[in-house]
Amino acid sequence: MDVLVVAGEASGDQHAADAVAALKRLRPDLRFFGMGGPKLAAQGVELIHGAHEISVMGIVEVLPKVPRIWQVLGDLERAAKERRPAVALLVDVPDFNLRLAQRLKKLGVPIAYYVAPMAWAWRESRTKTIAQRVDRLLCILPFEEQFFRERGVPATYVGSPVIDQLPPPASAESFRARLGLSVSGPVLAVLPGSRRSEIARLGDTLAAVAARVVAERPGTRVVVPVAPGLPRELVEAPFLNAGVKPLLVDGRAPEVVGASDVALVASGTATLEAGLMRRPLVAVYRVNGLSYAIGKLLVRIPYFCLVNLLAGKKVVPELLQGDMTVERIVAELTPLWAGSARDECLAGLDLLREKLGAPGASERVAAAVLELVPR
Repeated sequence: MDVLVVAGEASGDQHAADAVAALKRLRPDLRFFGMGGPKLAAQGVELIHGAHEISVMGIVEVLPKVPRIWQVLGDLERAAKERRPAVALLVDVPDFNLRLAQRLKKLGVPIAYYVAPMAWAWRESRTKTIAQRVDRLLCILPFEEQFFRERGVPATYVGSPVIDQLPPPASAESFRARLGLSVSGPVLAVLPGSRRSEIARLGDTLAAVAARVVAERPGTRVVVPVAPGLPRELVEAPFLNAGVKPLLVDGRAPEVVGASDVALVASGTATLEAGLMRRPLVAVYRVNGLSYAIGKLLVRIPYFCLVNLLAGKKVVPELLQGDMTVERIVAELTPLWAGSARDECLAGLDLLREKLGAPGASERVAAAVLELVPR
């Protein structure tokens, strides 16, 4: 029996791969095909296209990729027509996946959509589209189930997959030993993002902050995880240009955060991972100026960092767009190394796991997907 799986971005690839692994445990006879990244490929999913082909962040930035995106969309539709999957698991990337869902619906393919679109933040009208095209919406933020159900969407909170993907809690010294670092001395983790465009927009500023921290705190080691698919030299270049020699680690971002005293994180799923690793962090982000101007008119959320959104208050500092300067970032980082600001931040992070609930998101996703398979 065939299952169509479509994921984009590094986090979606990981979430989808974990769900596929859970599905295989329940039904070893399943075969999988679709679109994703190296994590899905490692699970034996037949990839018609790679997630990187549609990966883009921003409203304006997507325009050059539109022709390629439409081609990928058409190829997946044709594959579904030929193979007639029993069910489709669409993960995140709503602008792409909701269009694909419309085409799959016409083919009679039941659709489970994992990682709900942020309709609670902007484009609430999209809930009508979701209700029409999706058979089960599987949410990873606890407040989403009620929001979507009130708008006629069959939504279920399955828990946060991030909890299952993190290493068990341990001391900074333990994580440093795993990464080959000496256990003493200050460590700054810098997570610059998983896309080339993020390195281009954020890299120089983050590297300049790292240089300032090293100058102010001699002996500080800067550790940088390299996301899958990114060349090491691309990630390293801004730091070398700033006079900093970072320790690069392939993947293992949560362990890098666990080894740190303080983390500097490009906003996204990485901020939630860092928060759950219980290390003080500063969240930053910057997009194309026009994309930001348009987004500011449309988005209705008090915070952009997932940690703060879940907490409902400012737990970690967040600096967006023009506020993301070297001076502002250093000013927010400095109090987090020790003292009351660090203690207050850690107390806020301790509440995260309570809000997210029990582990086992992938198993709940797998069960929900199989419920959609026609008998």
